[in-house]
Amino acid sequence: MAHLTVKYFSECLIRHTTFEMYLPNDARANLPWEQGENPYRKRPMKTLFLLHGFSGSAENYVPEYLSEQYNFAVIAPNGENGFWLDGISTGHKFCTLLGEEMPDYVHKTFGLANSAEDTYILGLSMGGFGALHTGLAYPHRFGKIGAMSSALIVHEVAGMKDGQGNEVANYEYYRECFGQPDRVLGSDNNPETLVDKLLSESKKMPEIYMCCGTEDFLLENNREFHRFLESRDVPHEYFESKGTHDMQFWSEYTEKIVKWMFDFQ
Repeated sequence: MAHLTVKYFSECLIRHTTFEMYLPNDARANLPWEQGENPYRKRPMKTLFLLHGFSGSAENYVPEYLSEQYNFAVIAPNGENGFWLDGISTGHKFCTLLGEEMPDYVHKTFGLANSAEDTYILGLSMGGFGALHTGLAYPHRFGKIGAMSSALIVHEVAGMKDGQGNEVANYEYYRECFGQPDRVLGSDNNPETLVDKLLSESKKMPEIYMCCGTEDFLLENNREFHRFLESRDVPHEYFESKGTHDMQFWSEYTEKIVKWMFDFQ
């Protein structure tokens, strides 16, 4: 597995940024799935954009053997604490970075992320929100979305008043990320709005896989979005099982989602 740290100048952030890149271009011949011919190597390499959560950083939490077995590259960008949205201040266009600039750069430089059919997106917590939002905002870029314990907090943000906040961050932080709170529900920063737009325009919806632990503080938020998708007759996979907001739960579902995404199509 080749691991590259790529540094380039981002017009979206107006500064240099980096992303981590993992390429299964040197699979060992003694691996079980390399005995004989690995059918996944007969197709072009696919690409997975992998998103971190709040206070996290660019890292690969997909086991390397899955990338080697199913022949896909991992791109792990750094979204800081920007909720993977275009913030209201200059240099905070994290959604445009993820949905336009970085796929274009990866395609131009490495010949990957060529179409929605071979480019997918997965995230946890804040990154789960980012995967849903970005995938729905750019369905021509991402064919499949994996969202674990997603921080689907737009309804909470919509009710915030100046001087309020929660145990995670203050009002000013949420306003920077989501825009004016009293307008967020009708804005493109709300994944529900994006779903309705795709339906009204008869555009193809990315395939969606969601999961959340039954002891997770974000469980009801995920249930609400699941019910919203059901109310719109949007096909999707939704799972709950015992677990909280931690890597033990995410590690279990990362493997399940990767197999759902990349197992033979």
